[in-house]
Amino acid sequence: MRHFWSALVLFQVIVCSHGAERSFDFSKSPLNTIPAGFRSVVTGTGDPGNWQIIIDEVPSIIPNITANAITPKKPVIAQLSRQLLDNHVSLLILDDEKYGDFTLSVRFKTVSGVLEQMAGVAFRIQDEKNYYYVRASSKGRTFRFFKVTNGELGAPFGPEIEIPTQVWHQIRIKCRANQIQCWLNEKEVIPLLIDNSYTSGKIGLWTKSDSVSHFADLRIEYTPHEGLATILVREMVKDYPRLLGLRIYTLEAKTEEPKVIASTKPEEIGERGSKIEKDVLLNNKKYAGRENKTLLVTLPLHDKNGDVVAAVKFIMEPFMGQSPDNALARALPLVRSMESRIHTAKDLF
Repeated sequence: MRHFWSALVLFQVIVCSHGAERSFDFSKSPLNTIPAGFRSVVTGTGDPGNWQIIIDEVPSIIPNITANAITPKKPVIAQLSRQLLDNHVSLLILDDEKYGDFTLSVRFKTVSGVLEQMAGVAFRIQDEKNYYYVRASSKGRTFRFFKVTNGELGAPFGPEIEIPTQVWHQIRIKCRANQIQCWLNEKEVIPLLIDNSYTSGKIGLWTKSDSVSHFADLRIEYTPHEGLATILVREMVKDYPRLLGLRIYTLEAKTEEPKVIASTKPEEIGERGSKIEKDVLLNNKKYAGRENKTLLVTLPLHDKNGDVVAAVKFIMEPFMGQSPDNALARALPLVRSMESRIHTAKDLF
């Protein structure tokens, strides 16, 4: 009989006034697999870790009232590989989102290890060789923060502290701009850190060498990230009230068809463009014309190298006697202002 939790990983996102909260529930994940949305990678030598969903006893955060209370079992994420390599780090990266300002909490348990008994969290991950991480070591009796730059470790920060194995603990990390705070079991045991290297990035679970470690109750509170395209649309319409609408298009990778990625009307995001937008994107063309009582101007947006990375359509309220050529002249300074903020196509997203 299949377990009732043999389904896709479930996570919940709640958007509220102060940001968004994302909590992960692995009770609906297939056992003995990597949860959906995560990717296993390695830093240093050796093979990627053996990350799986398994069942483990996880006590409630609220202490049991009776001594004979049964500890509940539930699915957790475990790193089960035992690679006896000193320069070997297993990362399980949450691959679908980058986080700038966030507060993360996760429970962990170091289970075994001959060389190391470690568990931690990597954050603001740029790639496998550039990120921050905080880790607990039961064998070494330390709780440390590190920065990894091009695969090289920076100086460690953090205290010597007893971290018993086979016991559940909690790591909490808070990032605001260049400020980083780290807690172990609700105690801020590392002083406030300030570092400007990485302002945003992905989040991942971390172990080293032959450490077998379990993780549960992963939760992230964060400020949702806005792409530059969305910001540009909002600011342009605010600064130029005679703009009736604005849309930014890029080419969809698979189809090479134009698609709306930002608009004054959110319901238009994802809609396909026309031959005009496609010609602007592929051939660096400019268009201006009338539609009903409005003027439409569609122009290319260039990155710092002069390459076309998007097409922008201005929907304008005309002046008395204004021609499409006049509208084109009005739109060009707006485009130049937008281009001054675009370094690469990635900025738009």
